Amino acid sequence: MNDLGSILSGFGSVAVVIAIGWLLGRSGVLGDKGGPALNLVVYWVAMPALLIHTLATMDTGSAMGVTFVVAAASALFTACVYSIIARWTLRQRGPDLVVGGMSASYNNVANLGIPIAAAVLGDATAVVPSLVFQIAFYAPLCLTLLDFLTTSGKVNFLHTVSIPLKNPVFIGAMLGLLVYYIPYDMPQVVADPVSLLGQAAPPMALLAFGISLYGAPLLRKGVSPRRAVALSSGLKLILHPLAAWAIAHFIFGFEGYALFAVTVVAALPTAQNVFTFASRFGRGTVQARDSGVVTTMMCLPVIITIAVLLG
Repeated sequence: MNDLGSILSGFGSVAVVIAIGWLLGRSGVLGDKGGPALNLVVYWVAMPALLIHTLATMDTGSAMGVTFVVAAASALFTACVYSIIARWTLRQRGPDLVVGGMSASYNNVANLGIPIAAAVLGDATAVVPSLVFQIAFYAPLCLTLLDFLTTSGKVNFLHTVSIPLKNPVFIGAMLGLLVYYIPYDMPQVVADPVSLLGQAAPPMALLAFGISLYGAPLLRKGVSPRRAVALSSGLKLILHPLAAWAIAHFIFGFEGYALFAVTVVAALPTAQNVFTFASRFGRGTVQARDSGVVTTMMCLPVIITIAVLLG
């Protein structure tokens, strides 16, 4: 019961911050541009700082091992399945398809992952491989695709290869890896503010997410792409953890706690960062928002089921 209480507490904390964001949106104290401005701060400042701090202080032994491969393979597999189904049945194209794929496979490891891992697995570092994959590789890849697909006019080779260099998430990830691998510690006068700004990323992303919910009811007919949301949410809650379990068990021979851990992490809901990314490019925002809400509400029984079956 203590573990269940910890899980509910973790979900409750996220729900409270989102609710505060909704109240901010309802009150209008931030104005019509408050939510988008907060998203821009997260995207350009707080999130890059979080990447730098996380990657600069990571444990490569746990972050880049076989578990990293499982996290990467299961996420990419789920995104590909979504893309194939959505491309041919929902007629999604371009940026909307990228956002939909992320909605089906991008884990909420920062906001929910850490408290859930601590409560269910007894080890918060279990989310590190998935976190490193997402922030250092998956997010930069998807953001580069979104930038490429939303760029108007003729795109030449030099423009294409320079896209990541204009992406703050990619730059933050590369700086974090650089700081980690150079044989010198980051000066404290730099490390402290970077860490402080990085800590602000998750709550600010949740607040912006909550603000976006006001005046835009969940799954509103004619506004929300309900079929796409159902597909991305279903794949996130069912296929993603099943893929992680199958890859870990049948390919790498995971058993017991290790198998349980990768499955729980893969069952985490869609991250609010997907909404942040979608807002940055103005595509797929409603699907990202609705998928985040639906999977957050539904992942608790999924994780409890996994705990019963594998725990």
